[in-house]
This record gives sequence, C-alpha cells and structure tokens, in this order.
Amino acid sequence: MSLALKITLLVASIILILSILLQSSNSAGLSGSIGGGAEQLFGKKKSRGYEGILSKITVVAAVLFIAFSLAIVTIEYVK
Repeated sequence: MSLALKITLLVASIILILSILLQSSNSAGLSGSIGGGAEQLFGKKKSRGYEGILSKITVVAAVLFIAFSLAIVTIEYVK
C-alpha cells in the first residue's frame, strides 16, 4: 500500500510541476507587482479556457500532493 501511495504521489507531483510551468505569467516582474497589482487583484479572472483549466488542475494536484504526502508520513510513522 505504501508503494502505491508513493507512485501516486510521484504522478501528482509531476502533474503539479507541469501545470505550474504551463501557466502564463501574470505580471511583468517587480514593476508589474507594484503598478498593476490592484488591477490583477480586483480585475476579472478568466474561469474558462486554457488558463482556467490549468488553474483547476493545479489546485487538484496540489491538494492530492498534500493528502498523499500526509498519508505516506502517517503510514511510515505507524510502522
């Protein structure tokens, strides 16, 4: 069971890394975070399309990564 959780953790981490790398940047560096921060914070966010799908995949992969990490630690600690 521990091996299956570790393999699933590996797959979740690869999906998480790829989904983060495929997302486009939201700001233009430090000047974008100072000058355009309010626009990004209060502006409309695209919930459909490519960016929305990648955002949802990232959230699901992050939750799975945390859950499987905690499960593996719990199983190894009980042994």
